[in-house]
Amino acid sequence: QVQLAESGGGLVQAGGSLRLSCAASGRIFVINGMGWFRQAPGKQRELVADISSAGSTNYADSVKGRFTISRDNAKNTMYLQMNSLKPEDTAVYYCAAARLLGSVTNPDYWGQGTQVTVSL
Repeated sequence: QVQLAESGGGLVQAGGSLRLSCAASGRIFVINGMGWFRQAPGKQRELVADISSAGSTNYADSVKGRFTISRDNAKNTMYLQMNSLKPEDTAVYYCAAARLLGSVTNPDYWGQGTQVTVSL
């Protein structure tokens, strides 16, 4: 099994920054792609950004130019640097990972989620 643990959420004013971290443990050698999802109240969960084991990245249009996903394979940790935050970024953010033959769009593992709240 793989365990994912997020940290770094909180309350920030619009225009501010936060950095989320996701530490992976357990059978981490089975992991390939990783990503960050978010779910706002009353909305579907959406993929915000993802990163392959080789470092290739993808972003949702709503966060391009503001969020940066990165990964430190030596520390088994993934990050999401969020800048220029907007109230519409308010959501629970989830770390997710896919197995070697899987896709991060349909993850095999999930973290417990961390709340990000952006105030005006």
